[in-house]
Amino acid sequence: MPYEFKATRRVEFSETDMEGIMHFSNFFRFMETAEHAFFRSLGYSVVLSRNGLMLCLPRVHAECDYTAPLRFEDEVQIQLLVEKKSKRSLTYQFRFRRLNGSAAQEVARGRLTVVCAERRSDGSMKAVALPAAIAEQIHEAPPGLLADGFGSVRERGEPLRMKNQRRRAPTRNTRHSPHLLPT
Repeated sequence: MPYEFKATRRVEFSETDMEGIMHFSNFFRFMETAEHAFFRSLGYSVVLSRNGLMLCLPRVHAECDYTAPLRFEDEVQIQLLVEKKSKRSLTYQFRFRRLNGSAAQEVARGRLTVVCAERRSDGSMKAVALPAAIAEQIHEAPPGLLADGFGSVRERGEPLRMKNQRRRAPTRNTRHSPHLLPT
């Protein structure tokens, strides 16, 4: 579908920390893996200059919330959903599911926003419309697929806690970060 793409990867040893858990930064690499494969499935590269276009797709927003760790040799499915398509940008939702075991387990959700930009001779960039040939092929995912989509960890359930980790008592200076308050 032109609003969804799924890629599968295995967590490599070099992507883990000393505990054998995938380092958080690699979730962003996996998002890019899915995005690049999505563009290839449409007959394009995210390196738009390879398609004869002097445009680029810089990231302007990236986030990821984690609910369970991925470990060395876990097989993970990365689902890309086009959340929003505007004249000049695309916002994707990503859902990470561990495929080991009897049932897939969602372990993280991410979001990435890219803007189509023209490279100028002075090195600066200017936001421009997505090329029509690409924009015509990409559609927003139906609301029903996004309805349970990206939300804060609190909206989806408890954040990841290590065994025997206790909830922390609220601190005095919490007015600037209400979304970080413990329940």
